[in-house]
Amino acid sequence: MTTMKAIFRDTYCSPDALKLGDIDKPTIGHDDVLIRVHAAGVDQGAWHLITGLPYLLRLAGYGLRTPKTRIPGHDVAGRIEAVGENVTRFHPGDEVLGTCHGSFAEYAGAHHDAIVLKPSTITFEQAAALPASACAALQGLRDKGQLQPGQKVLITGAGGGVGTFAVQLAKAYQAHVTGVCRTTKTELVRSIGADDVIDHTREDFTDRPDRYDLILDTAGNRPLTHLRRALTPTGTLVIVGGAQTGRWTEGADRQLRAGMLSPFTHQNLTGLMSTPRRQDLQTLTELIETGKLTPIIDRTYPLSQAPQALHHLRSGHASGKITLTV
Repeated sequence: MTTMKAIFRDTYCSPDALKLGDIDKPTIGHDDVLIRVHAAGVDQGAWHLITGLPYLLRLAGYGLRTPKTRIPGHDVAGRIEAVGENVTRFHPGDEVLGTCHGSFAEYAGAHHDAIVLKPSTITFEQAAALPASACAALQGLRDKGQLQPGQKVLITGAGGGVGTFAVQLAKAYQAHVTGVCRTTKTELVRSIGADDVIDHTREDFTDRPDRYDLILDTAGNRPLTHLRRALTPTGTLVIVGGAQTGRWTEGADRQLRAGMLSPFTHQNLTGLMSTPRRQDLQTLTELIETGKLTPIIDRTYPLSQAPQALHHLRSGHASGKITLTV
C-alpha cells in the first residue's frame, strides 16, 4: 500500500477546514521507524500547527505562509511496521509511544530516539496522551521548578492535560500538592492525589494566607502580580503555555515578562518551552509501570472527527487528555 488515510491541509486554516483523504504513505530514513498509528494525542501544539497561530511560531520555523508539515499531530502510539537500517533498539511489531511529524494518519515516521516502548499496562490511547503534556509537567516541576520532597506546590489548571500529569508527578516527588481547577474537575483532581483542591470559580487562591514553594501555572490567565503574591519570598513560578488570546504571542508575553522581572526579585520567575526527550519518556513510562502515574483520558474521537476533538480541546472543558483513534 503506497497511500494511507490522513488528516491534512495545505495552508493554515481553522480545524473545520481539515480534510480526511488519501495521501502518500511516509518513507523513512536510515535512523527512523515506520509506525502503524493506533492513537494520536491532541494538544495545543496541534492546534497551533493547524492554524499558524500565534504568528510568532511561524517565525520560529512552522513556515511563514504555508505549513512545512501537511499532516498535524506530534504525539503518537502504535506498532512498528518497519525500521531503518541503522535502528537496532526496535523491531517490527514493537508497541511504542513518542513523537513524530504527522500522527493524525494511519502511518507516521519517527526518529528512533523520539520513541520508547509502550508499557503493557496502558492502552494505546493512554500512551498517545503521554509525550507532550507529561514531559511538560515533568520538566516544569523537576527541571525548572527544582521540586524537592516536602515542598508545597500549587498547580493551576490541575484538571487539564498537563495538570493531571503534574499533580501525580508532584506526589511522586513527595510534595504537598494543591490543585486549582473548575467545579466539574475537583473530584478528579482529588482522586489523582491532590492534598488540597481549590475551585477557582468560588475562591481565588491568591486571597488565601497560604504561600507555596512552587507554582506551576498551566491555566495561563493570571497576572504575574497575583501569582507572585501566592509564592514564598524565595519561591519559584513556572509558567507553562499561555492564554488563548493574542494573534502574535497568545499569552507567551507573560513568560517573557517573568524572565525579565526575575533578576530583580528573590523569587524565581520563569517560563517553560518543553520538548519531549527520550530520557524523560523513559522516566515517565517507569512511573507508569510502578503505578505512580496514570494518563487520564477525557474523551477519544475517531480520526475523522479531529476537528471536533480540537474544538473540545480549546473549550477548556476537558478533564485530562483528548486523543484520536486511528
